[in-house]
Amino acid sequence: MNVGICRISLRLPENSSLKGKRQVVKSITGRVSNRFNVAIAEVDSHDLWQSITLGICCVSNSKQHSNETLSRVVNFITESRFDVEMLDYEIELISVF
Repeated sequence: MNVGICRISLRLPENSSLKGKRQVVKSITGRVSNRFNVAIAEVDSHDLWQSITLGICCVSNSKQHSNETLSRVVNFITESRFDVEMLDYEIELISVF
């Protein structure tokens, strides 16, 4: 079993409230979970209204599939019209026997 973990840091440059941030987070998490077979949630920066940190997890039979899936999720978020800027992301792959 292989587990892929991704942490994405995003910035909302034109956001001015936590309510606006919640709408963007809900839109991103809803679309990603509907389109890809992954778990996604906001994991940090809860009180900062211009910053989003998302955690994404994928379980698969192969490391390659986990890496490809998480890379597609990152590309989907950056190329979609969510009005966010990608600050940083990291992908970690763990093999569990």
